[in-house]
Amino acid sequence: MSLAMILAKFLKRVRKTYQDPLRILRHQNAMSQTYSRWSGVFPAVLTLMHKDQSLDLEACAKHFEAQIEVGVSGLIVCGSLGENQCLQPEEKREVLKCALAVANGRVPVLTGVAEMSSRAAIQYIKDSEKLGAAGFMIMPPMVYKPDPIETEHWFRTLAATTSLPWMLYNNPVGYYTDVTPEMFAQLADIENLTSIKESSANPRRITEIRNRVGDRYQLFTGVDDLMLECSILGIDGWVAGSGIAFPKENQRLWDLTRQGRWDEARALYRWAQPLMKLDTHLHFVQYIKLLCQETGLGTEWVREPRLTLSGQEREDVLAIIRDALAKRDQFAV
Repeated sequence: MSLAMILAKFLKRVRKTYQDPLRILRHQNAMSQTYSRWSGVFPAVLTLMHKDQSLDLEACAKHFEAQIEVGVSGLIVCGSLGENQCLQPEEKREVLKCALAVANGRVPVLTGVAEMSSRAAIQYIKDSEKLGAAGFMIMPPMVYKPDPIETEHWFRTLAATTSLPWMLYNNPVGYYTDVTPEMFAQLADIENLTSIKESSANPRRITEIRNRVGDRYQLFTGVDDLMLECSILGIDGWVAGSGIAFPKENQRLWDLTRQGRWDEARALYRWAQPLMKLDTHLHFVQYIKLLCQETGLGTEWVREPRLTLSGQEREDVLAIIRDALAKRDQFAV
């Protein structure tokens, strides 16, 4: 079945067009170009597979639509949770095309950039821009651990490849490359670097970045079980992981923090925390895919070298998931 046929039923019910508001960025160097100021919940969505590890684009489409329906502000495909590094080049482009077709302009669609070489990253950025991506979430080089000079060169080189806005994904826990607040100050002259996904697992970084560069960047938290703490410190958005399995409650939690309804947010956060913790484990992809299978928004199949959970580990994770889901009705949205 062609991608067009798979998506037809989703596109028929699209009636409204999302218009991402533009504001003039007033940076310290008086930048003149205008970019979208991303904010809100941008879920890092799954790349769903069949049991034989081939892409399941129909399941992907349903998964993407479930996020959009609850009012998220954007989608991020082919991130770490989307198994970017395990996809073939043409598969990454197919997933992006699928997401763009489902979104149909209602929300901006970003794609992760996770490559081992500058050449491959540049080509992917160019191809994605032609396909219609709204921007990028750019990771440091894969496999090779660059020093600070190489890190800055990497991001500057890729930024110069596109006129689209992009988000820098800082995850020293997972990728062993740390972009410090001082480095973000050095990168502040890159006009299309508009946002930061801060996943250092250190909430102090939110304040440190604000103190160092003010409101130069849109700050997103990327660690689910630090979302409430980071919200109190002052963030603009959330790249959500485990919440893709319970998108209504996930969006509700974000909305409560925007409204300053902290008691309600805290109660919902306490319920979700065991599920959010699944996003911090080595097997976070397997855990969250299993979680999505339990809520009807995905399947547990992964792409090797990852292996689908089995044995006691699977039973332990299922126990956490089912215990939380048994209490879900008290937070019905």
